[in-house]
Amino acid sequence: MLTLDREQTTALDYSVVNTSIQETFTAIDRFECFAVDEILQMREQQLYLQAGYKSFEEYCQRELYAWGGYRRINQLLGAKKVIDAVGELGGHIKNERQARPLLRLVKEPEKLKAAVSLALKGNPDPSVSDFAAAANIVVPQLPRKKHTVQEPLVPKIQEPVVPESAKVTVSQQSHPRYGDSGVIEADAPNHWQQIVTFADGERLLINNADLDAASVLFPRERSYPAGYMEMIATLKEQHQQELERLEQELRIGLQAEAGAKAEAQVQEQIQSLQNLYKQQKEQNIQLQQRLDEVEGLRKLEAENQQLRERIQDLENAVEQRPSQQWGNTMTQQATKALNKQVKQALEKTIDLRSLALEPPKENAQECLRLMGMALKNLASAMNNTQALEAAAIILGSEPTPIAIAYRAEQLEMLPQAVSDIRVVLAKPGCTWQEYWDVAQEYEVIKQDYWRELTTQETDLITALQKESSQSDTIGLGSIVAHADPYRTLYVEKGEVVEDLGDEVIVAWDHWQNESKKTDRYFRDELRFWQPQ
Repeated sequence: MLTLDREQTTALDYSVVNTSIQETFTAIDRFECFAVDEILQMREQQLYLQAGYKSFEEYCQRELYAWGGYRRINQLLGAKKVIDAVGELGGHIKNERQARPLLRLVKEPEKLKAAVSLALKGNPDPSVSDFAAAANIVVPQLPRKKHTVQEPLVPKIQEPVVPESAKVTVSQQSHPRYGDSGVIEADAPNHWQQIVTFADGERLLINNADLDAASVLFPRERSYPAGYMEMIATLKEQHQQELERLEQELRIGLQAEAGAKAEAQVQEQIQSLQNLYKQQKEQNIQLQQRLDEVEGLRKLEAENQQLRERIQDLENAVEQRPSQQWGNTMTQQATKALNKQVKQALEKTIDLRSLALEPPKENAQECLRLMGMALKNLASAMNNTQALEAAAIILGSEPTPIAIAYRAEQLEMLPQAVSDIRVVLAKPGCTWQEYWDVAQEYEVIKQDYWRELTTQETDLITALQKESSQSDTIGLGSIVAHADPYRTLYVEKGEVVEDLGDEVIVAWDHWQNESKKTDRYFRDELRFWQPQ
């Protein structure tokens, strides 16, 4: 659609404006055709009954009055009949106005197609008058007979009647025949409407307020007797008083509602401030605890350094005095054992500076876990984002305190997991089920403990799994449960009712009374069911 600005009006020409107008009306006609399908659904399926309308005509008059009401809907449905009757030629009928003069031929499809073909002969884009002329050539339309109405013996007292052959134009934009001119050929049925005959032969009853005729005078509104006018004025006054009363009540209600909302907002803000204060207090307590942890690490580092210096002093003393006697053999052996234990204890502690120069060779996962926790505590205490990211990189988690703490708890389980798995694998005749009973408890850290196992141990686990899959294959009729311990179906019982090759169909016992009774799974997603 073309929009005109005052500054651009002089720059436009006839072709641009004319093209825009034609595109706009083409779009309107296209959307009217789209609406016909929905109108047919409303009428054929009687959907209007859901809204309480007794008939399709009542629905059109009440809901679609702004677009012409029941009369306009009948015109669109008639155009639909014409387009469907002509078949392939229906694409040349662009809108309802072009189909209107052809509607009288819809019961004779052959004549209807002949009229459309005649209108298209030598004119690929016929107009309404072309279709009307073609329809009149195929089936000539006889002139309508005028019915003479006998005047009553007692003359009516009414306002001046509009003279015959008066030309009028529809001036109301919302009217479907807006801009069309017609002739008043019959007396008015009442004082506020006229019967207008248009050039295409259609006769419509139109309100006087929707018509424009400079040479014809007729009343624009309905006229009432004097008694009715007084009653109407009284009703209007009562209606105005009722509106003022309702407006006052609405104003009072809105003020009360606004006061209640304001009070509720204040209470909500007070509650949020109390919650914020409580959270701040808890965060202060947590921060103090982290500061205590950092201080403890610092003291541990100082003690570590002192012990290292003491060991170095002792070693230097032994080297400087090789001939010194240390008493009996028992004293010498006890001293060596004590020094060895001190060294082992010091090797297990974490020196951040030494780890920065060289990664740990023994107990690397535990060292990295402790170092990651130390960096997390340091980041929390000093609000250092870089330290938190470093802790996340070391532990292999997301850079958030919750994720790092969860990852640290997982790594604490690692030594116990490796120990339990190695105990099971060391048993003679170890089976896959024995291994799985232990390994499923540590499934969440499978990748971590898998790296800690030796090549021989991982090969043994793989061999046990292959042997179990070959000996016990889930097939038709197997009683199974889900293999994932974190699924609710892990403890439920089901039966394989169909084998699809790589997948099977399982019917679960606890689904028998529900609409969904079966589901598809891969074989490695299932295990043989065992009573708990």
